[in-house]
Amino acid sequence: MGRELFGTDGIRGLAGKRPLDPATVHAVGVALGRWCKTHSGSRQVVVGMDTRESGPWIAAHAAAGLASEGIGTQFAGVLSTPGIAYLTKHGDFAAGVMISASHNPFHDNGIKVFAHDGYKLPDAQEEILEDTIRSLWDQQPGAAPELQPVAALDDQYVDFLVSVFRGTLDGVRVAVDCWNGAASHLAPILLERLGATVYRTGCEPDGRNINLGCGALHTGQLSQRVVELGAHAGFAFDGDADRCMAVSESGKLIDGDAVLYLCARHMRSRGELHGDAVVATVMSNIGLELALQAEGINLVRTAVGDKYVLEEMRSRRAALGGEQSGHVIFLDQATTGDGLLTAIRVLEAMRETGKSLEELAAGMTKYPQTLVNVAIRERRPISDLLAVQDAIVRAERELNGRGCVLVRFSGTEPLARVMVEGPTLDQVDQYAGQIAQAIRNEIGA
Repeated sequence: MGRELFGTDGIRGLAGKRPLDPATVHAVGVALGRWCKTHSGSRQVVVGMDTRESGPWIAAHAAAGLASEGIGTQFAGVLSTPGIAYLTKHGDFAAGVMISASHNPFHDNGIKVFAHDGYKLPDAQEEILEDTIRSLWDQQPGAAPELQPVAALDDQYVDFLVSVFRGTLDGVRVAVDCWNGAASHLAPILLERLGATVYRTGCEPDGRNINLGCGALHTGQLSQRVVELGAHAGFAFDGDADRCMAVSESGKLIDGDAVLYLCARHMRSRGELHGDAVVATVMSNIGLELALQAEGINLVRTAVGDKYVLEEMRSRRAALGGEQSGHVIFLDQATTGDGLLTAIRVLEAMRETGKSLEELAAGMTKYPQTLVNVAIRERRPISDLLAVQDAIVRAERELNGRGCVLVRFSGTEPLARVMVEGPTLDQVDQYAGQIAQAIRNEIGA
């Protein structure tokens, strides 16, 4: 019947309402339990969550469903999405379950499922789970026992991150904004074990303040603290800590594109950048492509979404890829974007080169970018909209390789999105406005 429950990043919705009501969550556990018995010799699943107040009961109902199929649960408690991916791959687990809605507000939640290899389940496997879940919707779940976290599980993940870092952070001052999410205890523990002095923000979760006015989407507070405290760098994480934004000593935002640039150069200097290639999406700034090009490094672009970045990385065996939004994947160490791993790889580059974060990122010039959303009444192929095509071709010709144009439909709203990059803000505003107006004339709401 196809995938209806699973989106591009698992199941997500309002906690307590279908598909995240107790009956459906229990059914997810049953379905996963049956899947485990046919795909793995292990009879254990590792389950973790971020700091939302709905996490414990969702974990409990999922565990009850697994238990009904004879599958045990090792509960990691609050842990990051990449932490669960790591434990799933390196432990004796048939699968891993992460309960999180990433950057969404606290009243939302979600369920992500990892296979034993540490990668999210392919679409075809999610369809198998969905068929089972739908067949169980009319069954009422029984009582779900409270789960007790196994402390050793998050210790294993932190131990792994410590082992990845070369050297120490003695004398380094780092500010972190953990968005009151999964990184709240992990980031300070990790960085302090490496020797850093850590200044904390957003590390006091109460179940409802996750993602509230701080973190990877709101870095202004972190920038101010970095400057005021004289920190060498700052790092902001999202709710499940699979992405990270950095801040330099002057308070300047170092986004995912800039992190890809500086890490690519550092990894190549150590012989770790396989094929001299970096994988990113069509939304990455043209400045990244030009800066890497100047270094003899190829930028391979994919559709929007870290899922597509990861697929391309695996097919090319690329070591580095990611998104402007801060999902950065170091495929030799991780199977998903990992905010904490990103932070220590950036700090490692700073320590080994003796350069500041701002100096490391200075070789990339970020081109002005503008995004215009146009309400539409219908979806027709962009290639069929002749006036729109004319406006796109005209803009691309005038940019002459010093910018880019991207026009696509939103996957969730009746909108066409027009993104233009170029040497000056006046230019990109002009071209984006012309293309947006052509869309309004042809299919505007």
